[in-house]
Amino acid sequence: MKQRTLGGRLAVSELGYGCFGLSGVYGAADDEQSIRVIRKAVELGVTMLDTADAYGPFHNETLLGQALRGIRDKVIVATKFGQIRKPDGTRGVLGTPEYVREACHASLKRLGIDTIDLYYQHRIDKTVPIEDTVGAMAGLVKAGKVRYLGLSEVGPATLRRAHKVHPITAVQSELSLWSREDETDVLPACRELGVGYVAYSPLGRGFLTGTVTAAAALEQNDVRRTMPRFEAANIAQNTELVRRIGEVARAKRATVAQLALAWVLAKGSDVVPIPGTRSEARLAENLGAAAIALSPAEVAGLEAAAPVGAVKGERYGAWMMGTIDR
Repeated sequence: MKQRTLGGRLAVSELGYGCFGLSGVYGAADDEQSIRVIRKAVELGVTMLDTADAYGPFHNETLLGQALRGIRDKVIVATKFGQIRKPDGTRGVLGTPEYVREACHASLKRLGIDTIDLYYQHRIDKTVPIEDTVGAMAGLVKAGKVRYLGLSEVGPATLRRAHKVHPITAVQSELSLWSREDETDVLPACRELGVGYVAYSPLGRGFLTGTVTAAAALEQNDVRRTMPRFEAANIAQNTELVRRIGEVARAKRATVAQLALAWVLAKGSDVVPIPGTRSEARLAENLGAAAIALSPAEVAGLEAAAPVGAVKGERYGAWMMGTIDR
């Protein structure tokens, strides 16, 4: 596995692994199988493992902590804070300095590690100045609890303010052939500041694998049932996008998933996709994308087949869309 460098300072494998799907969001969780997949990813050369305290919540970090036993020195551990569950069961976003420190200490305990390699603010708390939140995160770096800082789903203006307080190593946001908005503003801002970009959901939450063709096929407890893009009325139109990508994939003798990941990799050496999967076979398929070289003409062809705004439906429901810093 080749390496890429985030923010000019943090070397990671060119494909990371996202753990989100291991906590029952796409159907029943199987912890033993999940640990096997994580460890297999590391065996195959993946060095960046991505989690968050909100996944589960808390289950995902504990699971990753179990998988890390004996291999901690081989990986970069990235986690996040800031999405919370309130006592009444509703969700919220919190970025106060006190909570930053509290959340970090709790994540370290669940993960069973002494230092978090890359610590993200999961969503921007619009009631707290970003300078205050990042200032507290910088304090964690000074204390040796965190090595590098990141922000997730952040807009260019907030990113610039944050970067003045402490260098931001990476921005993590959604980027794929069906979520291309960040190409117009966030990615250029990252490059202006020398910040790396980590692409989550590079396979469109599984849609760009070609395996999701009907909303009814999703399990009842599958989180995608709450996402507008997976509504029955939208899936038919969005499936046409996958069909067009598939035509290029067949010409490249690659799967649709591999081609979708190859496109993200082709966006630049400062971009690192973190696909997730619960299957060792899918893991191997995903990592095979690193061997696919796309010509400028092929990239342009894919982008013509999947222009910005072509996908029908928002990425999230109304509340989650409201947490995105745009």
